[in-house]
Amino acid sequence: MNDFATRLLRWFDAHGRKDLPWQQDISPYRVWVSEIMLQQTQVQTVIPYYERFMRSFPDLPALADADIDAVLQHWSGLGYYARARNLHKAAQLVRDQHNGEFPSAFEAVVALPGIGRSTAGAILSIASGQRHAILGGNVKRVMTRHAAIAGWPGKTAVAKRLWELAQSYTPDERVAAYTQAIMDLGATLCTRSKPACDNCPVAADCAARLNQDIASYPGRKARQAKPLRATTMVIAVDDAAVFLERRPAAGIWGGLWSLPEVEDIDLWCRDMLGQAPAEKLALKVLRHSFSHFDLDIQPVVVRVIAAQSKVADSADATWYCLDDQPPGGMAAPVQQILHSLQTEQNVPKN
Repeated sequence: MNDFATRLLRWFDAHGRKDLPWQQDISPYRVWVSEIMLQQTQVQTVIPYYERFMRSFPDLPALADADIDAVLQHWSGLGYYARARNLHKAAQLVRDQHNGEFPSAFEAVVALPGIGRSTAGAILSIASGQRHAILGGNVKRVMTRHAAIAGWPGKTAVAKRLWELAQSYTPDERVAAYTQAIMDLGATLCTRSKPACDNCPVAADCAARLNQDIASYPGRKARQAKPLRATTMVIAVDDAAVFLERRPAAGIWGGLWSLPEVEDIDLWCRDMLGQAPAEKLALKVLRHSFSHFDLDIQPVVVRVIAAQSKVADSADATWYCLDDQPPGGMAAPVQQILHSLQTEQNVPKN
């Protein structure tokens, strides 16, 4: 076993995390769900979502047979909803093409929606003990600092060098423990800011530390000012029920239930509900940040009369009573607007 892995595993045995929910009753399915949830999301944020998800979808057949609305509802607030849609689609593919058994071949796993090279490697190494290197965000940070690899890890040449290092450090023995250990090191010691170098098991030959230049690694992508977009969301209220529509499967908040985004409120009310609004009330603008742009949302409450009898519930539209369970997944800002509407008693009464 190489010296890097030996030191890392010695540290992991003494200090590594071993009580996370997905580390209990380990199976490819449980590890897979955890790895998807942990993409771009902190462990402490994921834990309650993971536990609720597993209670409702305890195994792959349960997930594959579930309605997508139920899956997205369990994902509401976790963000990056394409992860949930891909997870559901992949479960159905495993059910239909692999007899319900999560595949053990790397090529078959990486072919599933939402699973890349690093995620496939993590699943197979942790759940099956197969030797595969991983290169998630925390691991990239460890590797770039330890070897002082300059440049943004998203660049092809930098990524190639990092994969070579990850492959060379991955041992032939105790692969599952090593995979968890290298993730733990990045998550708990080799953090983005204020790394705990004095406690790091591989600090002795960390080039960035020796050069006293830790903050330079990993290299950052050239920053560009995020554009600001704006939209209006109409909150059509009829007898304390709010009109929601399902967003298209592709694009932002794909497949989630949302307040309609409109350009002209009066026109939308006439076209969709067959009447002009009886009353309008603009709420406070809400800014929501995505990775590539910021969005200013102007919520406007409109009161309509007897609209429920004219626009019936369907697969893609519903009248939602705020005290009821949501019809499915909702994006965080929509949840926030509806919560504000309810708690501040902004619902117009007929």
